[in-house]
Amino acid sequence: MSKFLTASIGRKFIMSISGLFLVVFIAVHLTVNLFLIFDDSGELFNLAANFMATNPAVKIMEPLLGLGFLVHILWSFFIEYENWRARPVKYDKKNTGISSSWASRNMLILGALVLVFLVVHIIHFFWVIKFNPEAMSTVVVGGEHMEDTYKLVADLFKSSVAYDIFYIFGGILLGIHLSHGFWSGFHTLGLSNKNWMSRLQIVGRIYAIVVAVGFSVIPLYFLIKF
Repeated sequence: MSKFLTASIGRKFIMSISGLFLVVFIAVHLTVNLFLIFDDSGELFNLAANFMATNPAVKIMEPLLGLGFLVHILWSFFIEYENWRARPVKYDKKNTGISSSWASRNMLILGALVLVFLVVHIIHFFWVIKFNPEAMSTVVVGGEHMEDTYKLVADLFKSSVAYDIFYIFGGILLGIHLSHGFWSGFHTLGLSNKNWMSRLQIVGRIYAIVVAVGFSVIPLYFLIKF
């Protein structure tokens, strides 16, 4: 098992599994976040956020999600280091664009930038919700008392143009990162058939566009409407 994990295919396998796990999370997270623009009262978003915060299954998944992010991030740096160590002398890169996309050649840079976006995002929202509850106001929705997560998120988007731009930039970077990572993950798991790969690449591009547009439209909505 240890030999498998240290071998090239083992390292790629771990990256693929953790990456595809995060792809599912991103889809769920985006779906919940889009409730921000479907209901200005904040009830839909607060109900969804409260469900995610109190559902036992979600609570079990939270540490697994954190582990998934940690493994994916640390393993990407480890793989890059191993590749660099195995190739200490730079080779001619003039024609690399012919056989690979810009995203595939810069996954580590894209991942590092997405990590910066993730850390800032956690500081502004997740950290406040989980570890600074006194900063949260409460609201009653459907007769149930819950934290007013909508106010926390909406107020930041309404008050900070800089954060709005940063959030849009982060969403676009995430989309570019996923444009290669989506189909690459399936490829590593063995779906290398030509027909399957072409389909997965199309699905991956569509998914990446949906993610980039979806996350970008949220701050744009608050910028334009408020």
